[in-house]
Amino acid sequence: MPETIAPAVPPTPPVTLQALLARDDLALRQIAGPADPGIVIHWAHTSEMADPYPYLLGGELLLTAGVHIPEAAGSGTYFDDYVSRIVAAGGAALGFGVAPVHDTVPRALVAACDRYGLPLLEVPPQTTFSGVARAVWQLMAQARLAELRRVSEAQQSLAAAASRPDPVPSVLRQLAQRLGGRAVLYGPDGSEIAGAGRETPRGARTALAELAGVVRHPAAPPPAAPRGRAHPVPSAPGKPSAPSAPGAPGPRPHPASATDTHGTTHLAVYALGAGEGFVLGVAAPRRDPGDHTIASVAAVLLALLTGEHHSGAGAARSSALVRLLLGAPPEEVAPLLGTGQWLVVHARPEAQAPDAVAASALGAALGSPLVDLARDVVRVLVPAGREPGPQPGWTLGVSAAAGPREWPAADTQAARALARARATRTPLVRHAARPALADLVPRADAETHARALLGPLAGQAALADTLRTWLSLHGSWDRTAVALGVHRNTVRQRIARCAALLAADLDDPDVRMELWFALRRD
Repeated sequence: MPETIAPAVPPTPPVTLQALLARDDLALRQIAGPADPGIVIHWAHTSEMADPYPYLLGGELLLTAGVHIPEAAGSGTYFDDYVSRIVAAGGAALGFGVAPVHDTVPRALVAACDRYGLPLLEVPPQTTFSGVARAVWQLMAQARLAELRRVSEAQQSLAAAASRPDPVPSVLRQLAQRLGGRAVLYGPDGSEIAGAGRETPRGARTALAELAGVVRHPAAPPPAAPRGRAHPVPSAPGKPSAPSAPGAPGPRPHPASATDTHGTTHLAVYALGAGEGFVLGVAAPRRDPGDHTIASVAAVLLALLTGEHHSGAGAARSSALVRLLLGAPPEEVAPLLGTGQWLVVHARPEAQAPDAVAASALGAALGSPLVDLARDVVRVLVPAGREPGPQPGWTLGVSAAAGPREWPAADTQAARALARARATRTPLVRHAARPALADLVPRADAETHARALLGPLAGQAALADTLRTWLSLHGSWDRTAVALGVHRNTVRQRIARCAALLAADLDDPDVRMELWFALRRD
């Protein structure tokens, strides 16, 4: 018997041959071939070619009315050749239409289908081939809808489990229930941290633990496969894999998941996070089309639950937060986050108010997990060695490099830089680090002078901020209004109020210069 090829099946769920035979409106009848409930159909195709092999992809229900059959076909090898080519192409079943060419299904065709193990269906005269094809697609659509509903319900239940007080065991229990098997979380050392679901045979448990090592240590060679078993093949994210033939190449670097079988048990493993060593393992008696998606959702949730709390960086940030809350000064806590100086970045999106996802993405782009979302501004604390660059869709203000003691001043610098960036419509503005004239005056004297000069504005932050922004933008009403997010008439009213309180002529450049220096020291 010719060797069959692996069918190139579509991503839609297949339908069983039994489901198609159960359609009363079609009145199909199987008259030859195996009655295996596991036989599935991926599509329907009509052909009257004597050799349909070149036109088949595999997994089809091939429909024919026998137009191609010669009169003397029953006495030769015609039907054997015809059926063997369908089987070699990976055809799932053959449907033979009775009438108008043939009154009955040829007996030699029935015998050939029995010999080659190809299911043969009798299509009655009242049933059209297009009706059969439509029924196949209807059943596929129903299966697809049911699978989508199953995956959606599983995603919701897994998300709810992740929010419970015991999130990791809850997610594993829910995953095991949804897949009808067992779910296991392995630690970086390969030990089983937690598990849930039905027990699996000892051999399957051992094989699952070995398979977890494939994704935990991607650089290592694959484990030796016992006789009769194929090496597990790792797969890229989002794509399930299947066992390869013995002697196939080892796993690709950094696989995200891998699958294998042990007897009748289907095994799958998923790496959690980026190189932290945690692995999710699943063992189930079957593997349905949506199982990979459901397990992938659980893997993402478990990565979030394990990665932050068990990574060194996450533990250091947690420790820093606890110490700050308990009263430790920033300069004592800062070494937990890293050494050296830092930059404070203020950012605002150009289109809409930022959300937590956008803020986290910005932090990742700038190379820092230290992100704060405060209303319409995102603040990021970035190591000075990672010089921030413009980010698409964002306007950024960057402070000068500062140590922990100067972080509050750097925060003010970043805020002012952001205001200037928005007013000038510049993607990124950095705080000037070069020495200025103000540096020629001792800081204490400059601050005393600033408090005296700006005393009339004390307690009126809106007026002081407006005056500072207006001076930095060379007295532009429109650009100041944009930077502050207020109407230009509001800016005019505030500046007039400042001039009255300070008893100063704000059109005088000397007055403006003196006020500017005072505001920078205030």
